[in-house]
Amino acid sequence: MRTIDLRSDTVTRPTPAMRRAMAEAEVGDDVYREDPTVNRLEALAAETLGCERAVFMPSGTMTNQVALMVHLKRGAEVIAPEGAHIYEFEPGAIGVLSGGVPRLVPAPYGVPDLEALRRAIHTSPHQAPTGLIALENTHNLAGGTVVPLEVQRKVQEIARTAGLPTHLDGARLFNAATYLKVPAREVAAGFDTVSVCLSKGLGAPVGSLLLLPKALEPEARRYRKMLGGGMRQAGVLAAAGIVALQEGPAHLERDHQMARALAEGLVRLGLGVDLKAVQTNMVYARVPEAPRFVARLAALGVRANALGTDRVRFVTHRDLDDADIPQALERIAQALERTSA
Repeated sequence: MRTIDLRSDTVTRPTPAMRRAMAEAEVGDDVYREDPTVNRLEALAAETLGCERAVFMPSGTMTNQVALMVHLKRGAEVIAPEGAHIYEFEPGAIGVLSGGVPRLVPAPYGVPDLEALRRAIHTSPHQAPTGLIALENTHNLAGGTVVPLEVQRKVQEIARTAGLPTHLDGARLFNAATYLKVPAREVAAGFDTVSVCLSKGLGAPVGSLLLLPKALEPEARRYRKMLGGGMRQAGVLAAAGIVALQEGPAHLERDHQMARALAEGLVRLGLGVDLKAVQTNMVYARVPEAPRFVARLAALGVRANALGTDRVRFVTHRDLDDADIPQALERIAQALERTSA
């Protein structure tokens, strides 16, 4: 029985092209800036996303947190949308690493309430000063939803007026660009720093990139080294990242179509799915006794993640076959029958 893994788009395996590139990669010591393949990846990312510089790091948590360390003074607040990855899934790193304080604002479907955001900016000496405004696009916990470009521009305008920098957690930025049908650089435009993951929908085995101005690069590299992210012959990883940047975006529309088909199938099975939130490659469903349901589903060869007691996340990705979604729906129906029995 084929296992259909819908836990995340991080479960993909390197493609044959990635494996060849990794095997043949020219390498050097990246801490000394002597790995030509890492240098090529960083240059390609900067050009693709319209930024001055890019720094390759092992993970998206590191790229996000290095960005916050660059921007924040200890005790300053970072304003972010509710459910933001930097708050929910980077376990306490804001307080530990940059000494920052998160302030979350309402964000229906991942889109921040602009008036709430304005009100959250602090200038009083009696309050923690605001040091940064961060967005997430796509927004994971909201359902893989996309923040419209016009909202991003308004947030950037609010930040500029207040003299604040902006950061974009763009782990799935290319999914947002695919949904919006715009070049990826348009999603990245206007932010002081941008984090992009290579190992999610783009399919690379490891790595994220921090996009930033030339002036911030030395400090970002120092913090990367401080956090243990200075890698040596990292070209074997960067080679796969180059292939991911060049070839990965073309596969994302198919991922989105599969997610929509899955969501509509779940609705037919009677599960609570907000179809408005199904914009990219994620589907969140309301399922009673979610952990028990996920365990039943795993026994039937479909893997998903339970979030709390009544929410299950499914994520589509490039390693899925055309038959996987119909087959997954059949097995989900069986799991529902067993869970309710």
